Amino acid sequence: MDSQEQSTIRVVKKYSPAVVSVIASKFASQIKKDNPFEPTLQGVVPPDFGGPTLDVGKNQRVTVGGGSGFLVRKDGLILTNKHVVFDAQADFIVSLSDDKKYPAQVLTRDPVNDIAILKIKATNLPTIPLGTTAQVQPGQTVIAIGNALGLFSNTVSKGVVSGLSRQISAALGEGPQQEMERLRGVIQTDVAINQGNSGGPLLNLAGEVIGINTAVIFGAQNIGFAIPIERAHKDLTDLEKFGRIIQPYIGIRYVMLSPEIKERYSLASDKGALVIQDHIPGSHAVAPHSPADRAGIKQHDIILAINDETLDEKSDFSEVIQKHDVGDLISLTTLRSGKKQKINVRLTERK
Repeated sequence: MDSQEQSTIRVVKKYSPAVVSVIASKFASQIKKDNPFEPTLQGVVPPDFGGPTLDVGKNQRVTVGGGSGFLVRKDGLILTNKHVVFDAQADFIVSLSDDKKYPAQVLTRDPVNDIAILKIKATNLPTIPLGTTAQVQPGQTVIAIGNALGLFSNTVSKGVVSGLSRQISAALGEGPQQEMERLRGVIQTDVAINQGNSGGPLLNLAGEVIGINTAVIFGAQNIGFAIPIERAHKDLTDLEKFGRIIQPYIGIRYVMLSPEIKERYSLASDKGALVIQDHIPGSHAVAPHSPADRAGIKQHDIILAINDETLDEKSDFSEVIQKHDVGDLISLTTLRSGKKQKINVRLTERK
């Protein structure tokens, strides 16, 4: 048995007990024909399970979805994906590796990242240490543990990091009111991620969580994505300090530019963030009464830099904004009608 195989077995044996299943349920009378909890995506699919399949009485509880999670505090604090607990009308049960089940409270949902924090009433529980992505490299071996298909708890899969700083788009819910989610800077892996794995940990061979498994490409072979664990570090810190997750808000929709986009649309720059509305009916390029609106940012402005940090394909607008705090006054270098200008914007809290 080689050293890598030994490391994998050691990590799985030691930390599998800290991986949990998250089960969402509703009374049958609450479930609409078009279940708003069922995720629909544009090319990218969160690996969830669920959807009622039985003809039951209206007062009977029906499983409508779920996923995985993992314990980070001995007193029952759990990290998972926001889309696993997206339905605010559902009740959630957490099942541990020893089959003990606990009602779960959703303490907070991250308004920007696909992360949520749950709490169960228990003590002396197993936990998994949180690591960092600072030294993560393509080709590095990683391990995923989760509740595959909602049937096989503590399913283990292994692969490598396929890429870093990927961008994907997903939609939660159905119909014209669906909520779009842009996930930026995520880790791509070839680890086999199945339905029900959402919210489970992505570990390195040292047994540290480096990401939270969140999505797969529909119809592809082993193309999965994980949220970098640093974002969960911040969310946990915010919860301890403020009782909720705090995210800075500016209030624009944008597309990061590239030489190809510049050429295709005859733009003035091949770098920066182009302020532009998306395809969702009723959306705005600049949200009314937002910090950007009050500062005078307009649709079709190109934001070239934030506090002199140049924006390009490797330095995304949203990622740079998240480096700042609520209340910070930032300076945007913008390009409008061929002229550069500086615009100061004070960030507020995203609600």
